[in-house]
Amino acid sequence: MQLTSPRLRAALLAAASLSLVAAVLPPPTALGIGDRLFPELGNPGYDVLSYDLSFTYKDNRTPLDAVTVIDARTRQPLDRVNLDFARGTVASVEMNGEPARFESAGEDLVLTPARPLTGDSPLHITVRHTSDPRAAGDGGWVPTDDGLAMANQADAAHRVFPCNDHPADKAFFTFRITAPTGLTAVANGVPGALPAPRAGAATTWTYRTLHPMATELAQVSIGASTVVHGTGPHGLPLRDVVPTADREKLDPWLKKTAGHIEWMEQRVGRYPFENYGVLIARARTGFELETQTLSLFESGLFSGQGYPEWYVESVMVHELAHQWFGDSVSPRTWSDLWLNEGHATWYEALYADGLGKYSLERRMREAYQRSDQWRAAGGPPAAPKAAAPGEKIGLFRPVVYDGAALILYALRQEIGAAAFDRVERRWVSEHRDAVAGTEDFVRLASQEAGRDLTAFLQPWLYGKTTPAMPGHPEWGGAPAGAAKKGSGAGKRV
Repeated sequence: MQLTSPRLRAALLAAASLSLVAAVLPPPTALGIGDRLFPELGNPGYDVLSYDLSFTYKDNRTPLDAVTVIDARTRQPLDRVNLDFARGTVASVEMNGEPARFESAGEDLVLTPARPLTGDSPLHITVRHTSDPRAAGDGGWVPTDDGLAMANQADAAHRVFPCNDHPADKAFFTFRITAPTGLTAVANGVPGALPAPRAGAATTWTYRTLHPMATELAQVSIGASTVVHGTGPHGLPLRDVVPTADREKLDPWLKKTAGHIEWMEQRVGRYPFENYGVLIARARTGFELETQTLSLFESGLFSGQGYPEWYVESVMVHELAHQWFGDSVSPRTWSDLWLNEGHATWYEALYADGLGKYSLERRMREAYQRSDQWRAAGGPPAAPKAAAPGEKIGLFRPVVYDGAALILYALRQEIGAAAFDRVERRWVSEHRDAVAGTEDFVRLASQEAGRDLTAFLQPWLYGKTTPAMPGHPEWGGAPAGAAKKGSGAGKRV
């Protein structure tokens, strides 16, 4: 039969080309960038520049229809491109406008282009897939009483959408969320367009980030929510998302955020993003989460049952502090997690100290008493033990919270408060919108101290036991019978 359609000829030639390429390549395998704690997380060979994510939500029992568009640039010649992706069904893939073969290998989606990719060239990928909110016990979509939210830390973003799921590869995001009329959809960043009604009693909401973001910090909320707008320091837009039914009783908490931002800015400098707010969800997660520009909180934290006001405020400051430490400055590897959690815990503790409720010195002394036990259980702060299989949240142990804040306390004791404050401000300024790791922090601290701090900080960062605390020769280790749990500060991420 004579082929008369140019489009049909092109499609058949592309399919034939894919078959020939697949015939000479070895079977697909899961790859990673070699992270010590997540060896198969992330993918080599390319740099993601942006994600454009479209989700169509029906209910919590039905997989969302989704389209993920990735713009990237190759760093080397590639016969295949690996994406991290699990818990979804892929319908089709295009790479640079042509159909691409796709296969699964572990939790990787392995793509074979019609022709090999050259190094340092544009890469445009479109994946049509589903995103399944069911059985989400290991992260990703979080079911709420009225919809969904996201909790992707540490390695769960790829259970929602195909991506390069490692904080070392930050990118810009656009979100397009279609939900039944009557529900509200919100995502990181700023609205990209007014909500657009669609046929079939649905509305599409669009958002985009103005700063690059790690995949673990992506947030999409769908539910019977109210968006509360306000203004923070120097005109910063504030945007809180709360269950509509709880709007009035949550209002006193929402009004505290502007003061919290002002407090943080006095210590580390200007807030680093386009807006900020809290997302309070009717969900039971066991943690709070610093999703970029829109921190996720369980509604139970604000119920007034079991949590004193000073504690709730300090947890709010913890997640806010992450916007600088962990979000704007992202960890180079997951072993650098202590830089995120140690700093957020430090400012949480400093805020509680300022309220006169729980002194910083008392908290650090108590942390010091437990530090050796935490190190034995979870590894040293800068080289934590991997979490048990199926328990990735287990990485977030006391040693990377109060155990890491203890390092910052020791550093301030060693170099003085003025030099320490300069370290903090330089850290978030020089690494804004970028990634940085432990070696970078040691180098910067040494510069501000005017001497090499490597020998001082190494035992604090990597030692099996806790060094002597400068200025506190009276502090000892754990007393006999001391509890082997956290300092009582509670669970926060």
